[in-house]
Amino acid sequence: MTMKLFTRLCVTIFIATFFPILLLMMTVGGRMTYETSVILMLSMGFFLVLTMYSSIVRPLGELKKGIHKIKNGDLDFTLEVESDDEIGELTSDFEEMRIRLKESNEEKLNYDKELKDLISNIAHDLKTPITTIRGYTEGIMDGVASTPQMKEKYIRTIYNKSVEMTGLIEELSFYAKIGTNRIPYNFSRLNIKNYFDDCAEDIAIDMEGKGIRFEYRCELDPDIQVIGDQEQLHKVISNIIGNSVKYMINDPKIIEMKIRDIGDFIQCDITDNGRGVDKKDLSKIFERFYRTDSSRNSSQGGSGIGLSIVKKIIEDHGGQIWASCEEGQGLSVHFILRKYIEVNIDGKADSNN
Repeated sequence: MTMKLFTRLCVTIFIATFFPILLLMMTVGGRMTYETSVILMLSMGFFLVLTMYSSIVRPLGELKKGIHKIKNGDLDFTLEVESDDEIGELTSDFEEMRIRLKESNEEKLNYDKELKDLISNIAHDLKTPITTIRGYTEGIMDGVASTPQMKEKYIRTIYNKSVEMTGLIEELSFYAKIGTNRIPYNFSRLNIKNYFDDCAEDIAIDMEGKGIRFEYRCELDPDIQVIGDQEQLHKVISNIIGNSVKYMINDPKIIEMKIRDIGDFIQCDITDNGRGVDKKDLSKIFERFYRTDSSRNSSQGGSGIGLSIVKKIIEDHGGQIWASCEEGQGLSVHFILRKYIEVNIDGKADSNN
């Protein structure tokens, strides 16, 4: 067992003090020659110096080198802990601090890269509608839209592009709230069947205007309830549907939404018939800024944070979300929400089903 530094210093001082006295007494008493005494004295001094150097001076020197490396921004080194005394504990704490600083630095670099990607994506996606709005506005000003029908078409296009820009800005604003955990939730009890029925009605109208067939099926009892925020859950559905619309390549274009009862939870499955996602990418599509070029073509635009927002909202509702895909058969996004269960005074649960 290694001695603590204080104990080692005490032993060293004791030896350095009494060993010369012992040698002197033995030399004076004739038990040891003067030459032998000097040799033993020098040997003991060398041993004490070597001990102090190896246990204190050298470890402190390594710590000093580590401090200079950190000061210069170098965190790619390792300090070996060689003892369990106070110097060893100091070295261990220093090494733990270095590891944490390195992890923090890597997180910051990753965050900066993600932020740069976000700004780049948003700038790219804003450029297209702005260019379109400018072009159609100039067309109206220059008299290109000479008939009421053409003017209406131009104005409608300008309006649609402005809505697209608003959506991008709102997405960016929402992402900022995620980063600071300031998402404004307004939880209440929702009759989930009625809620999904209303959402599906709005989606069907929107999809009809885009030439997409929307199929909806709800297998829930009408009295099932969940605790949720209507606005944020609507954002979840809109983002998933919008993600499907953005990357659809097949005709006819079809999106299916199915709601079902799975015991203590209700499950929503939203499936499109697009190209889908490679299985190796399924676990990554809910990460911030992740866009897989090979399957969900990034040339279609998008900030890359839509599905990460969806994941955050669902998890804040106490639910789970995941995706599945058969290659070439589209992408399915699934999420579950726990049913609201009312507990009676006698302690028995009423699950509202």
